[in-house]
Amino acid sequence: MGALLRVGVLLSGSGTNLQAIIDSSGSDYDVVVVVSDKPDAFGLERARTAGVPAVHVDPKAHDGREAFNEALADVLGAHDVGLVCLAGFMRILAPNLVKAFENRILNIHPALLPAFPGAHAVRDALDWGAKVTGTTVHLVDEEVDHGPILLQRAVPIERGDTEEMLHERIKSVEHELYPEAIRLFATGRVRVEGRRVVVEKA
Repeated sequence: MGALLRVGVLLSGSGTNLQAIIDSSGSDYDVVVVVSDKPDAFGLERARTAGVPAVHVDPKAHDGREAFNEALADVLGAHDVGLVCLAGFMRILAPNLVKAFENRILNIHPALLPAFPGAHAVRDALDWGAKVTGTTVHLVDEEVDHGPILLQRAVPIERGDTEEMLHERIKSVEHELYPEAIRLFATGRVRVEGRRVVVEKA
């Protein structure tokens, strides 16, 4: 058995997807560092509870976005991270970080991209009157919610759904899909061909 894939997670909030990633780790991948732009993000506490290094990188302590992203890259590099996972990280990555981990950064988005990109995807799907939404795991490029799609799973929108109700159902699917996507990377089954991601059979 080869070495486990070393995963670094970037987050800004409570870290429910982080928890799912940690809970599913151990056989193919290992979470080796969790980084947040917010010192009080509960995701950092989840990391500490799991015995994972938890690091706060303060954007205000750096001269601009590129310098902040350089600091993030330094932390990830110091922990020899092979795959970066965004789990509710509420900042747009700068090109220098995207290039440093080219085709090795994943994001999860609560809609079926390219539909409903942006920060209010669940609300937007409801406002549009969509019958189905879902979640997408995609590779990160220099545009927001734009990179090649790795996995998607649909979630029906039910009559009477509020934004909170729908988001909770989407999150329960995310907690299964994100670890699955990381395992595909860890087992060498992901190949990027332009805008397409080919998943090799096991």
